[in-house]
Amino acid sequence: MILYLGRRLLGVLGVLVAVAAVTFTIFYVLPSDPAAAACGKSCSAERLEAIRANMGLDAPLWRQFADFVTGIFTGRTMGTGPYALRCDFPCLGYSYENSQSVWDLLVDRLPVSASLAFGAAALWLLLGLTAGVTAALHKDTLTDRVLMVGAVAAASLPVYFTSVLLIYGLIRVTGLLPYPQYVPFGDDPLSWASNLLLPWLALAILYAAMYARQSRGSMIESMAEPYIRTARAKGLPRRTVVVKHGLRAGMTPILTIFGMDLGGLLAGAVITESIFGLPGVGRLFYGALSTGDQPVILGVTLLAAAFIVVANLAVDLLYAVVDPRVRY
Repeated sequence: MILYLGRRLLGVLGVLVAVAAVTFTIFYVLPSDPAAAACGKSCSAERLEAIRANMGLDAPLWRQFADFVTGIFTGRTMGTGPYALRCDFPCLGYSYENSQSVWDLLVDRLPVSASLAFGAAALWLLLGLTAGVTAALHKDTLTDRVLMVGAVAAASLPVYFTSVLLIYGLIRVTGLLPYPQYVPFGDDPLSWASNLLLPWLALAILYAAMYARQSRGSMIESMAEPYIRTARAKGLPRRTVVVKHGLRAGMTPILTIFGMDLGGLLAGAVITESIFGLPGVGRLFYGALSTGDQPVILGVTLLAAAFIVVANLAVDLLYAVVDPRVRY
């Protein structure tokens, strides 16, 4: 197990370095010049060169990339002379727009995205698995058809359309929920949940529909296995057969897609955060794309890649817990 974890962690580092290299290359071939944007319209050639040197843009691409990677682990000094600025570990650079540390920006926005991701994930797992297992246990009945038709309809609705409907129905018409404004969990847990319930529902409707269809197929397949017939023949209670033997074996494909979905949402749900005005990582990324803020874009990209590969690693380890056959 230790050797396996060591190999996987090396693979994680390799993926992150590759993502950083690709992102660096993309921005290098683009015609935009952050130094020119920072200098303004009436900027002399000397001033432009000084700004480029202070940003480190006058160095070759390989040198910029090497400085960035080493700075993540050791920190680095950006700029020269009186304009030199020390960037401590973990150094992801400074925003071109507001000169704030990219790491500090991510740390400030991450609790919002994490609250949104984990809350929505718990909701869509509850709804999706319940609908999928119920449909599988009532295969080819009216209950099965109704649940699957509803799942197909929900999966066909874009999240921005669902979000607008929820805002109109639950805020403007009925007034049941407040318009989302992020409140830290430590300040007021009840207000934190009530303000995030609407975004949770918007994401959960889409994801629960997909999980319902996936869990139905997995359950139908696992319930047809010989060991299920053996468990029934031994007289085990129906709940034990379904939950301990059927659902546990059918969870393997669910874990796979859950790791990818949760890892992606932790790095920000751009559309959902923008519609509901939540100051999360996704909204930060959208703003950086609009202004061409390369350090912020690169930082968010690396964060997203890190969450996804770590989530995949966690899922691989959970396989052995859910299905003991994987251990061999």
